[in-house]
Amino acid sequence: MATIFTKIIKGEIPCYKIAEDENYFAFLDINPVQKGHTLVVPKIEDDYIFHLDDQTLAGLMLFSKKVAKAIEKAVPCKRISVAVVGLEVPHTHVHLIPISQEKDLNFAQKQQLDPSEMEKIAENIRANF
Repeated sequence: MATIFTKIIKGEIPCYKIAEDENYFAFLDINPVQKGHTLVVPKIEDDYIFHLDDQTLAGLMLFSKKVAKAIEKAVPCKRISVAVVGLEVPHTHVHLIPISQEKDLNFAQKQQLDPSEMEKIAENIRANF
């Protein structure tokens, strides 16, 4: 059965898409830790990042770096934090989270943003990709 992320990649579920290439897909987290919180996923389904072959893992990190640079230009922050938790959805994913202090990285305090704000954030990041 396809994961929710595979359904997003295929366009079966809407998302705030940031970027995509033939192997990777980036979109805003629907329950962000901070504004601009983006998920980057490989298009292949694998539940655990360290099960990915070396080429796919390296490509995921390089694609994430490009997305992170776009987020930095679009969202005020000191840096982009990288987290790989991987328990909530059985599909490898990298969290890119804009932070200005360590307490900004708190997965227990997610935000609810309205769709117009989510789209505006996505537009700003896409413009810098």
